[in-house]
Amino acid sequence: STYESLRASGESSCMSPVNRSAYWMPAMLDGQGNVVRPDYVAVYYKRRPITDPKCDPATSAQAEGKCINLPNGLKFVFGFNWVDPAKSPTGAYYFNCDGNGATQGHYSDIDAAMQYCPVGSKIGAVINAPSCWDGKNLSTPDGRSHVSFPSYGWWGYERCPDTHPYAIPHFTMGAWYTVDANLKTWYLSSDSMNPGGKRGSSFHADFMMAWDPEVKKIWHDNCIDKQLNCSGGDLGSGQQIKQSFPFSWTANPRLVPIPS
Repeated sequence: STYESLRASGESSCMSPVNRSAYWMPAMLDGQGNVVRPDYVAVYYKRRPITDPKCDPATSAQAEGKCINLPNGLKFVFGFNWVDPAKSPTGAYYFNCDGNGATQGHYSDIDAAMQYCPVGSKIGAVINAPSCWDGKNLSTPDGRSHVSFPSYGWWGYERCPDTHPYAIPHFTMGAWYTVDANLKTWYLSSDSMNPGGKRGSSFHADFMMAWDPEVKKIWHDNCIDKQLNCSGGDLGSGQQIKQSFPFSWTANPRLVPIPS
């Protein structure tokens, strides 16, 4: 897929074809021969408003970076690093629990979360996308080196690295699943490529930006720069993204047999 091909055709499970961006993570498997479908996936974007002094190095010595809108066609991978597994994962991913009897928290893997996610509750796989861009490349061979994460470093305030001076709207993505009695055997499909790792330790995600340019500008101008609440498809302009399919908080079917 390319930005052009994604924008040109096809439906989208992101509420509406105005957002044909591709958000990907490994499938959750239950160890009993099934894929566990997420009940829902939540994606929300954030960035300092353009008027914030920390959005421009020319106006603040403690600027996070030069704030810009999300570039059309930007794509990257983040999380567990398959190119160099010895490197620390990016995106500060974690597992969380929610619902009846659950104890919320930031758990490093499915094993760590299991005791806090009882049957009937939900377990969430949550990951944060990079927020710094080099300003040159929409992609790179390793899928990672053109984007980065800010840090506090020795200087004591959050800042993008000099190699990636542009602060872009970044998103947090969470996929939420209803827990059943087999949670002790659940794992991510990519875990099988990481022998010896704990269940869920291979968590990573891919992103290909394919928002409709006009709609993207509207939510940049209102949801980001005016800091308006834009949940549920609101665009902060009196307009709302029209949902193109019925929404449900539970997956149906929840389990899909893996083809033999």
